[in-house]
Amino acid sequence: MNITVVGTGYVGLVTGTCLAETGNEVVCVDIDENKVKRMQEGEVPIYEPHLDVLFERNIKAGRLTFTTSLDEGLEHGDIIFLALPTPEDEDGSADLKYVLGVADDIGKRIKDYKVIVDKSTVPVGTSDKVHAAIAKHAKCDFDVVSNPEFLREGFAVDDFLKPERIVVGSSSERATKMMEKLYKPFVRSGNPVIIMDEKSAELTKYAANAFLATKITFMNEIANFCERVGADVDKVRIGMGTDSRIGKRFLFPGIGYGGSCFPKDVKALHKSGKDSGYNFQILDSVIQVNQKQKTALIPKIKSHFGEDLSGKRFALWGLAFKPETDDIREAPSLYIIDELLAAGAQVTAFDPEAMDNVRRRLGDAISFAPGMYGALEDADALVICTEWGVFRNPNFTLMKELLKEPVIFDGRNLYDVGEIRKEGFDYTSIGRN
Repeated sequence: MNITVVGTGYVGLVTGTCLAETGNEVVCVDIDENKVKRMQEGEVPIYEPHLDVLFERNIKAGRLTFTTSLDEGLEHGDIIFLALPTPEDEDGSADLKYVLGVADDIGKRIKDYKVIVDKSTVPVGTSDKVHAAIAKHAKCDFDVVSNPEFLREGFAVDDFLKPERIVVGSSSERATKMMEKLYKPFVRSGNPVIIMDEKSAELTKYAANAFLATKITFMNEIANFCERVGADVDKVRIGMGTDSRIGKRFLFPGIGYGGSCFPKDVKALHKSGKDSGYNFQILDSVIQVNQKQKTALIPKIKSHFGEDLSGKRFALWGLAFKPETDDIREAPSLYIIDELLAAGAQVTAFDPEAMDNVRRRLGDAISFAPGMYGALEDADALVICTEWGVFRNPNFTLMKELLKEPVIFDGRNLYDVGEIRKEGFDYTSIGRN
């Protein structure tokens, strides 16, 4: 099939590359000329495991091409995916100016039937707005479909190629059949393509992310309570997770969720509720608790060193909001860095992938180490913010030699409390004695 993807951000690039992998002819459109040129030359602009292999293979095969011309993209594609940014507005709502702006342009340009697919995470009712924006100018038939993505950063390629389910919101039989044909190669094992109305599809994505964010936040609340009463959150988590009604996933406590999806989507759903006269009280709490949780290590650090951290240097492991990505959007590490700097401390950070992104944001406000152990030199303590696999089994003997004091503040509970203390560390984590 001939596919066009408008927008080559995280979702758009993964979508276009994976659709090309199943034999479709894919044209990706982006207004950033420099970015398009780099992609045409084979450079992947984001870090996502396994994406580079598929990207290179499909470019060489001629199935994946890039352009800055929307006209070229519309001429090519029978199905047009809109994978455009929906940034958080000042009031917490999703800003649809990019989606609706492109929809308006599409309406002026299409000459024959197209299926326009909202791939971006958008509020309920967006498909109606997109349809209206296109219909204002279009002189031919078209359909608008809602097809939310369920991609986890770090696992996006596997999630796309082997989805648990595919949600298609469509009231058009013609568009539905085209979407089912497109996705048939991805569900050969029997996982469902779920057809529903457009508004239900739009809400499904928000509801799923809000529920997972709530699950994470609930466990962080339990962890904080464990510290008060002397319970061990790891034991509580295992006791809960073996209940099949609850499940084991998203029960790990820490320093809050971040990234491009959960913070933005929870706020957008909350704002959509207010706009409709409904108050999501549970999301009020989720937002407030998560914001506070991002700096949960700071009181522990100040309890150890005092309120004034002037003259103290902290090594910080992990800058990305989660492992296997270079994404630092709403990353707890940034909030912790801000608090440490405000208290007079210095910070030397290491992350396997995200340092360039933080350097562009913070400049020389902090130092960056070329390796995880280099960050420890002359540091008064280590702060762990991201659970990268490389941090899980470090050389503890070397760590003690490099640190001024054998002190660790672990925001991701990487180490067994008893074992790390046997190694001679003063160790503080989340929800454990």
